[in-house]
Amino acid sequence: MHGIKFAWLLSGLIGMLLLLGCDQQNNARSSNATPGRTTITALIWAPDWPQEMLQIAAEFDKLNPDVHVNVQFMVGNSVEENIKPRVAAGTLPDLVSINPNAYAAELADQGVLADVRQSAAWMHMLDPLKSDWTSRDGKGFGVSGGVATTMIYYNRAMFAMAGIDTLPTNFDEFLAVCAKLKRAGMIPVMWSGGFPNMLGNGPFASGFANNVVAHEPHWKEKMADGTLSLDTPQVADIFARIALIPERGYAQPSFMTTGYDEGIRLFREGRVAMAFQGSWAAGLMLHGNDFSVGVFVPPWNARGERVVPVLGSETGFAVCETPNKVAAMRFLEFIAGKGFPILQRKRHNVSPFQQGMGTVVSDVEIVDYTNALSRYPVTASPYYSSLPSNTIELLHKLMQDVLLRKITPRQAAQRLDLSVKTEAKMHYK
Repeated sequence: MHGIKFAWLLSGLIGMLLLLGCDQQNNARSSNATPGRTTITALIWAPDWPQEMLQIAAEFDKLNPDVHVNVQFMVGNSVEENIKPRVAAGTLPDLVSINPNAYAAELADQGVLADVRQSAAWMHMLDPLKSDWTSRDGKGFGVSGGVATTMIYYNRAMFAMAGIDTLPTNFDEFLAVCAKLKRAGMIPVMWSGGFPNMLGNGPFASGFANNVVAHEPHWKEKMADGTLSLDTPQVADIFARIALIPERGYAQPSFMTTGYDEGIRLFREGRVAMAFQGSWAAGLMLHGNDFSVGVFVPPWNARGERVVPVLGSETGFAVCETPNKVAAMRFLEFIAGKGFPILQRKRHNVSPFQQGMGTVVSDVEIVDYTNALSRYPVTASPYYSSLPSNTIELLHKLMQDVLLRKITPRQAAQRLDLSVKTEAKMHYK
């Protein structure tokens, strides 16, 4: 009996040793297959270029066999609404899309975002953009994805058919152009009520530029310390104009459900005569159409006043303070260098980097437009770098509620003012 037990124990021990040997062999093979490979996660805002981002990551993987990039895409209406839950949970990725605003700058000063001032990407960024990406404590918290400006793209053929041979230079003239297009049986302008991010980039940003920035040179400092009043008729007028376009029948019937891609498609298919869009969408807006496309500065200025255009940094990229920071910094360098032409070939956005970085040439019309704006005496920042992050999320709802007539433009201005001042109390030092 004891002999049987011993034999059973011996056979079990031999089996365990054999299994252990197999596991060690398998682990050795696995280790040899990917020696010391680091996987980094990149959370990216790319509503119109997801395939290009995947291609950039694949090209980086080929050239950097010791690093693999796991790309994840942001969803929703803003960069901030994707980042905030991860900051709260301590689950930020290694590299992230970021906007050049006070919220991102504060993350850098809190040690959440890495200082990238020693990177080649930062050194090659155009000097006028660097202040957008510098925190209060002097940290460089990211690099720009492009030079951002919003404009109105227009269908030259539709303008000619409606007998329009002069571009509008103020808001009254813009309304007259819309009326002329409507009388000619055309839909004057695309309104993206289903994607309030573009309402923010378009009519809100231009309204803020001409109704606020034009009359208050210290608006940024006053917004930060809570002394800028936005509960004014001028700010209410920004919201009133957003509602006025569909009220007069100048927007497409489905304007409240029109999203980003559909809005571009409506313009490209010749179903609307004009569309608010950014320089980042030049590749989609200018090419592959059956008609010639022009651009002009959104004339949101009053008659007799000089227009204030929107010009600044596009959403960019930051490295987070994670154990994979060094590898993520390498990927940042690649995005800003060899990877940048991949996204630029589709988007035709204006490169934020100095010439000689290997980027392709953007459309001459967009480059000329952007250069012309840079000579204006007053320009405004994009809305995502002007407003506090919590206010950005509120603004999206305010614009949609005004369009749905749930609140008045005056109420929207009051709530915007309260949000900005509340944020100032919480963060101003």
